[in-house]
Amino acid sequence: MKKSGLLIVLIVGLLGAYGEGHAQGGPKRVLQLSGMILAPDSAAGVPGVHIYVPKAGYGTTTNAVGFFSMPVVVGDSVVISAVGYVKQHYIVPNHRSDFLTIIVEMVEDVTYLKEIVFREIPTEEVFKEAILALNVPMDDRGYDPRNLNAELMALMLKTTPMDGAANYKYYMDQWSTSASDKFQPRANPFLNPFNWARFFRDLKQNKKK
Repeated sequence: MKKSGLLIVLIVGLLGAYGEGHAQGGPKRVLQLSGMILAPDSAAGVPGVHIYVPKAGYGTTTNAVGFFSMPVVVGDSVVISAVGYVKQHYIVPNHRSDFLTIIVEMVEDVTYLKEIVFREIPTEEVFKEAILALNVPMDDRGYDPRNLNAELMALMLKTTPMDGAANYKYYMDQWSTSASDKFQPRANPFLNPFNWARFFRDLKQNKKK
């Protein structure tokens, strides 16, 4: 009788261990992770913070008040990053509920740059001479014609055919999505080559006068 009882206990234990191991190897639970990203020493939320899971390849950003919400899987490593703050990591726990709320306080990342000394240019003529000494390759028209050859222009016309209606639609699409991507980086006009071409052209024209 004792042997039968011991055998039953052993079988029950093995079945329990098998069920636990099978559950661990199965699909993991999906939780809805929400939270607020706060600035240090402030109750205000930080907008535009990136919340993403690198291994899964998806994520989201905080809204204007620092709130975010996205689905995650138990065990995911969530990365929280923003310009000017130290990157943080969060491991999604096996929470009892299907909804998990967190509050993250960001830590400022202070970077000290090297000292920059600005020296005043003596005269406007010296400034013009320094700019013209850069010797940017272009002709009297103010731009490099190799960038506007016939084949390139034909390719641009073929790949981006836009009439008045298409331009209007493009503008409306950009306007409708501006609310969601307003925290994304903007293009720097100083990196526009056409702006620099007009700048050099005007300098040369003034110098000829």
